[in-house]
Amino acid sequence: LVIMSCIMAASGGLMFGYDVGISGGVTSMPPFLKQFFPVVYKKTQETGLESNYCKYDNQGLQLFTSSLYLAALIATFFASYTTRVLGRKLTMFIAGVFFVVGTVFNAAAVNLAMLIIGRILLGCGVGFANQAVPLFLSEIAPTRIRGALNILFQLNITIGILFANLINYGTAKIEGGYGWRVSLGLAGIPAGLLTVGSLIVVDTPNSLIERGKLEEGKAVLKRIRGVDNVDPEFLEIVEASR
Repeated sequence: LVIMSCIMAASGGLMFGYDVGISGGVTSMPPFLKQFFPVVYKKTQETGLESNYCKYDNQGLQLFTSSLYLAALIATFFASYTTRVLGRKLTMFIAGVFFVVGTVFNAAAVNLAMLIIGRILLGCGVGFANQAVPLFLSEIAPTRIRGALNILFQLNITIGILFANLINYGTAKIEGGYGWRVSLGLAGIPAGLLTVGSLIVVDTPNSLIERGKLEEGKAVLKRIRGVDNVDPEFLEIVEASR
């Protein structure tokens, strides 16, 4: 139960890594540039202009990329509140919903506004996931394998970046100019994993005890540790919460 919960939760890292990796490849695809950034596309077709900085020096394009990180930064402050008051599980679910809706906006985009809104929603998902997932992993894992399970989040970020680059490599070759939609739309897979996973996993004992649900917290602690005598750890969590 603990390992499955951690794998499900760590898919939030997969989503973050995928979003980080996918934007670089998509913004260099000619059909994408032609539709949303014709000025940049025109520069990339100019002969004699070798500098990539000069080719891609465009505020709209930079906004597309950076809006995710700006939204994540702001969302983190709200996520810290929901993580404490509503719990880690519900915060991960909120992150998953942000990811799913953001992916739909990006994959179906017909103008720059839809792209930016999609990236902002993805950024909100990143902010909520990055706040709740590492905490969830740390609190649910047994002491002896806590480091291994906690590093799943970082591992999934790097796996997400790797897959994003491999997918971009493939979708750039698609005839018909819709490869960028496939790249952006495939983010729905890790987004769905996190959303469904957050419904399956149990909330952490720390979170339940912190919110005053002592008996429920103790029951979950027994379930994830696989033993009935959890009093020492339970009292330790209660004292730390107090």
